[in-house]
Amino acid sequence: MTQKKALEIIKTGQNIFLTGPAGCGKTFLLNKYLEYLKEKKISVGITASTGIAATHLDGRTIHSWCGIGIEDKLDHRKLKKILSNKQTTERVRSAQVLIIDEISMLDAKRFDLIDTVCRAIKGDLRSFGGLQIILCGDFFQLPPIRQNNNQELAVFESETWQDLEIRTCYLEEQFRQEDPRFSKILNNIRANKDLDQALDVLAERLEIELDLPVKPIKLFTHNQKVDSHNLLELERLSTRSVFFEMKSYGPASLVKKIKDGCLAPDRLELKVGATVMFVRNNFVRGFVNGTIGEVVAFDEENFPIVKTLRGALIIARPEMWKIGEDGEVLASLSQIPLRLAWAITIHKSQGMSLDCAEIDLSQSFEFGMGYVALSRVRSLSGIRLLGINRLALKVDEKAIKLDQVLRKKSKKDLAWFEGLKANERQVLFDSFLKNQNKGLL
Repeated sequence: MTQKKALEIIKTGQNIFLTGPAGCGKTFLLNKYLEYLKEKKISVGITASTGIAATHLDGRTIHSWCGIGIEDKLDHRKLKKILSNKQTTERVRSAQVLIIDEISMLDAKRFDLIDTVCRAIKGDLRSFGGLQIILCGDFFQLPPIRQNNNQELAVFESETWQDLEIRTCYLEEQFRQEDPRFSKILNNIRANKDLDQALDVLAERLEIELDLPVKPIKLFTHNQKVDSHNLLELERLSTRSVFFEMKSYGPASLVKKIKDGCLAPDRLELKVGATVMFVRNNFVRGFVNGTIGEVVAFDEENFPIVKTLRGALIIARPEMWKIGEDGEVLASLSQIPLRLAWAITIHKSQGMSLDCAEIDLSQSFEFGMGYVALSRVRSLSGIRLLGINRLALKVDEKAIKLDQVLRKKSKKDLAWFEGLKANERQVLFDSFLKNQNKGLL
């Protein structure tokens, strides 16, 4: 399916799963639909399963948008608390369309929770309270991060997914990778074929020097390697160090729960010249979880001034993470919302497009890790491999079988749309807009 056809199908108001290989323009298409919705004055919830992915759409995480935060289950008391939050209820109630990007990293359990919250706030028993749902992602990419070594059910295995009556738009055009040889490798990884040949080609990129004007970002499989490399880079800077200690309040068990869902370090060391990433959403102040930049100075209060990749200057002041009940704060953390970012994990890289990267796949432990890391980069010439193992090129057999189903469904849904007469298509377009405008009255 082409982007043009997919966009027309989305405009009919159907619930949509937008998928396809890395670099096929899924995020570009979402942004085109957002332009259309803005033009038609239709309110939309712009979200993603991760903070970095949300930045590509100028949105927020789905967990933040619907108010579930780090929760993985909701009892009556917790749901009541969400319903009593004025900002959350106004945000969900006013939305007419909900976009969730990088859907592969959202598990079935939380997908069901989001549905429950939307129905409750909207007071509507239909799936997601009647919102048009646009889900975007690729199940060959990384699955939800395991909690306590337990693999959660994938989002497409949820009851809610089955209830949505989703149309599938499978994009197949390739825009990120212009190198046919590299595209073939990535396609073969998706099909789980000719992996020995792919390994031979990739072996040519082992420890090769990249002659580039910019320093490549490093992608590692584990947080420990990321932290070690970032500290090494920090030590190389000759500028002075400024330290920020995390402050906590409340019972140790609740503080630990907050820390588990917070990426800010206990002790943060920064210098002018440090590459950093914001780990907190603050839309008023212009940053979200995943915004990358460089520390360019410290202000008169010794807070870091960060210049983002988009050129904005932001003073990073302490932010608070908290757990509360009935308006009372039970536990909280306070810290500068930054962490070092010369290197990031492959999980954090999902959704990025990079000109160059140094990638270590020698300790790959999850299906799809190699595919995600490699497909971030536009060409083989932009890759320096620091190591690789065979598991890195493996993808989930479940994803391969699902991909065959999705391709067939996309063809079927395209045939449905192309079988409509021009006036029938127009009725669908107009009906969707009319229903949304009625909801504004």
